[in-house]
Amino acid sequence: MQIVVTLDKMLAMRSITGKQLAERVGISETQMSLFRSGKVKGIRFATLEKICEELQCKPGDLLDISDEG
Repeated sequence: MQIVVTLDKMLAMRSITGKQLAERVGISETQMSLFRSGKVKGIRFATLEKICEELQCKPGDLLDISDEG
């Protein structure tokens, strides 16, 4: 099993771009892109909290588990 980042779905539901979210959260577009693609090894809880506040969601709305991998 592997954890899959589903942030793109939430961005589409909220009609916001990754660039806009990165600016609002205070991280670089590169960091946001890496998180969206699942290519990061971890994320600070403070950053995850800011993303959830901005998107009005819970961490579980941004992550899922896949049987593949």
